[in-house]
Amino acid sequence: MNRYLSPTIFIFGVLGNTLNCIVLGQPTLRSNPCALLFLVSSFIDLISILVGLPTRILAGWDLDPTATITWICRFRAFVVFTTRTIAAWLIMFATVDRWLLSSVDIHRRQLSSIKNIRTQILITFVLSIAVYAHMLYCYEANLNDQPLKCYGKSDQCRFTTDMAYALVTIVIPLIGMMTFGLMTIVNVRRAQRRARPDPRTTNNTNHHSRRMNNQLLRMLFVQVLFLIVLCVPQAIQKFYSTVRPFGTGSADEDAVKTFLYNIELLLAFIASGMPFYIYTLLGETIFRKVLLALLHRIHRRLICFDIPC
Repeated sequence: MNRYLSPTIFIFGVLGNTLNCIVLGQPTLRSNPCALLFLVSSFIDLISILVGLPTRILAGWDLDPTATITWICRFRAFVVFTTRTIAAWLIMFATVDRWLLSSVDIHRRQLSSIKNIRTQILITFVLSIAVYAHMLYCYEANLNDQPLKCYGKSDQCRFTTDMAYALVTIVIPLIGMMTFGLMTIVNVRRAQRRARPDPRTTNNTNHHSRRMNNQLLRMLFVQVLFLIVLCVPQAIQKFYSTVRPFGTGSADEDAVKTFLYNIELLLAFIASGMPFYIYTLLGETIFRKVLLALLHRIHRRLICFDIPC
């Protein structure tokens, strides 16, 4: 899996997040608070993949430098854990932003602004770095009694890291996404019921409302489904490892734990590579329009480069 699945995840993850950054970085989108959160989250996911996945690929050939060089081990672990946390919380804040915009309370809608979003991004960066700063000391290379040779060097380090990752990176953001996503849908339906229908535009209004509501439901369900499938197993593993640490069972049990742990690592990287395919291709149609327009401009420039227009 490290040899052949990791490169596939790497290619699709880098391509998807790069396209996401290009599309969301267009002037028509980056001025939107929610789009700005998606833009920064995609950039952070790109860093996570570029730093974390090459070592998984090398591990398939027993060439992983994090297994033998401590400073690379610590740097890689710190960057991957921090970026995953930042990306998860930024997506959660995006669901909060959608809830604020869908509220009938004008004061709540006013809270959705670029200034507030930038403050949230800054706070998320600082707190995420603070939560995993201990990894720059706790992680060590050349360990033989753990799932990876690059791992926490003491029980206290492993417990702190596992609980922080399970709760701060996965469970709390996931609960926030589901809660505010459902609250957004409730607000949208209330707004539709409160709206006074215009006989001249009833059909168009109903069609637009149904389309918007279905889009919100689709984005929410796909988002939650992927997070449950890809991230929750790793959270369960972190909780389980605190109850039954590696090395407390038989050799066969430890082998199974190591195998499952490596699978969960790759699932987490799939989660980092999926935003473009969910939010751009499966969700917001405006993103697809911007992407197609951008590709059309690039195509025209390439033609004009060869043949003067």
